[in-house]
Amino acid sequence: MFKKILLPTDGSHLAHNAAVFAADLAKTHGAQVVGVYVIDPFPYIGIGDASAVGLQAYLTEAQAAASKALGDLRSVCEERGVAFEGDTIERNVIYEGILETAQAEGADLIVMGSHGRQGVQALILGSVAQKVLTHAKVPVLIVKKQD
Repeated sequence: MFKKILLPTDGSHLAHNAAVFAADLAKTHGAQVVGVYVIDPFPYIGIGDASAVGLQAYLTEAQAAASKALGDLRSVCEERGVAFEGDTIERNVIYEGILETAQAEGADLIVMGSHGRQGVQALILGSVAQKVLTHAKVPVLIVKKQD
């Protein structure tokens, strides 16, 4: 039924749980998993050398976090014998980066973790999962936080 599953990650334990679920689902369906880590572009605008140094430090750290997060997804998929590709992209709006990747990759399902925030906390912090769920053109499976 599913051929390509997009698996966004932020490197959290919740993303790992979603990876386990997605890899098991992919194995059942003979699907491929595509992991994506969205980096928020450098948030500071400055002038001179300090800005360049800050940008380089930020990107180095962001790339390291992305590599670690995608490495975790790759390990989960390899343990289950599931094909995996990973990509790191830069976008100002994370959920838009996820949706663009889903379309570009031809994903027919998005599997992602959610913190399950409710009420005022969800309103203040927002929810990438909620925005993906609202705007996606393919099915979205949310793996909830386990208590």
